[in-house]
Amino acid sequence: MARSRFGQDGGFVMLSAMALLVVAIHTLTNGQYGFHRDELATLDDARRLAWGYVAYPPLTPFIARIGLELFGPAAAGIRLFAALAQALALILAGLMAREVGGGRWAQVVAGAAVAIAPVSVSAGFLFQYVSFDYLWWVALAYCLVRLLKSEDPRWWLALGAVAGLALQTKYTIVFLLTGLLAGLLLTPARRYLRSAWFWAGLGVALLIWSPNLRWQVQHDYIYLPFIRHIHERDVRIGRTDTFLIGQFLITASVFTVPLWIAGLRFYFVSDEGKRYRALGWMFIVTFLIFYAAKGRDYYMAPAYPMLLAGGAVVADRWIARLEPRRAFGMRTLTASALAVGAVLAVVLILPVSPVNSRWWRAMDSWNDSFREQIGWQDLTRTVAAVRDKLPAEDRQRLGILAGNYGEAGAIDLYGSAYGLPQAISGIDSYWEHGYGNPPPETLIVVGLSRKFLERQFESCELVAHNTSSYGVLNEETKDHPDIFVCRRLREPWPEFWKKFQYFG
Repeated sequence: MARSRFGQDGGFVMLSAMALLVVAIHTLTNGQYGFHRDELATLDDARRLAWGYVAYPPLTPFIARIGLELFGPAAAGIRLFAALAQALALILAGLMAREVGGGRWAQVVAGAAVAIAPVSVSAGFLFQYVSFDYLWWVALAYCLVRLLKSEDPRWWLALGAVAGLALQTKYTIVFLLTGLLAGLLLTPARRYLRSAWFWAGLGVALLIWSPNLRWQVQHDYIYLPFIRHIHERDVRIGRTDTFLIGQFLITASVFTVPLWIAGLRFYFVSDEGKRYRALGWMFIVTFLIFYAAKGRDYYMAPAYPMLLAGGAVVADRWIARLEPRRAFGMRTLTASALAVGAVLAVVLILPVSPVNSRWWRAMDSWNDSFREQIGWQDLTRTVAAVRDKLPAEDRQRLGILAGNYGEAGAIDLYGSAYGLPQAISGIDSYWEHGYGNPPPETLIVVGLSRKFLERQFESCELVAHNTSSYGVLNEETKDHPDIFVCRRLREPWPEFWKKFQYFG
């Protein structure tokens, strides 16, 4: 019996086994700490489904809503979807290697190289739009490979569908789509742009994206001032300074640098890669756009799987020309390097160490995502204790004012167990939710400075400090630990709220 095209050389089976292993590792470790502040914001948005949000399009909160319905507020359950996205990206990278001429070994190497990439490992650990954006970039590259190989323009429909989903996830896909268009225009593949299927694919993309585009129009393109603020902040504090060095340390594993360099050579130099040269240009143009725009280093991470796929084919062909003993040695060396990269990725990025242990503190010194997952339930308990000490008349019209989305998200996620009201905040999409009706008269305030509060309220009293039961110092316990009770807003709520909107 003939085997399917996915099982022609056993590569798909091995890729699937690797993908299951990736999901298993993430599932076993993803519940070790609490939610990250970014995840708390997404989970809050998931409980208020809409076609758009200030910080991102709606697909990631929608997936989070599915997770909440299936698993409740369990970190390992919510993060399962992020792990699955990275597992699929691994498989697609291996299949790309197969489509451009790689055998089973090349497919496995390409998949493994993606699996151990720092951004991919992190994206499988934390539930963020980065997790799904990574998948869509890889899927877009795979569909382009299929278009170029099959010469079947109907693949534009798949490209359009992936582009539409990507636009519903993270707007930076526009940079890759620009690179894709440039890659086609700079190669003989430009003929595919004349096909009616190209316009059909464009129509599919716009149809999928249109509800979010309409939301942006209705909200005066609120994402634009938001991303301008975020970008200016990143440039100001130096987050964009490491763009070039990050391409060797963050976007892909340092152990796979020779592979992605070989991938560039495959697309631009080799005869067998000539058909797929548009992918090489897609990478280069996207890279140059991000570099010119002062993007952060990890923005390019999902573009590397297509290079790793081509590089794995180059390595496979080169090793195949060696005499058997040397070929065995090179394959063993490659496998060993990938294994070391995998172990380091697990140890350095995944939550495998006990909180505040010596190793945890060492890893937290350069990976601040660890500390941002600690203390949210402590914060909620402290706020509840403050509420319990208030006079009965204060509790009747009580509000909780939060300075950032981590604090607001924590109060909203964990506060119901203590009977706390939903938090209000001026940050991002929280501002749109308003301050309640009737507005609160007494406020427990977290994350805002005494100086600011004394300008806004007639009375503000410092009543508690936010601490972590683990003794971890993070933004909440170090930068603004003070908790206040404030009364009598100096101006009407509508006037105050108009000026209280901000981004973060």
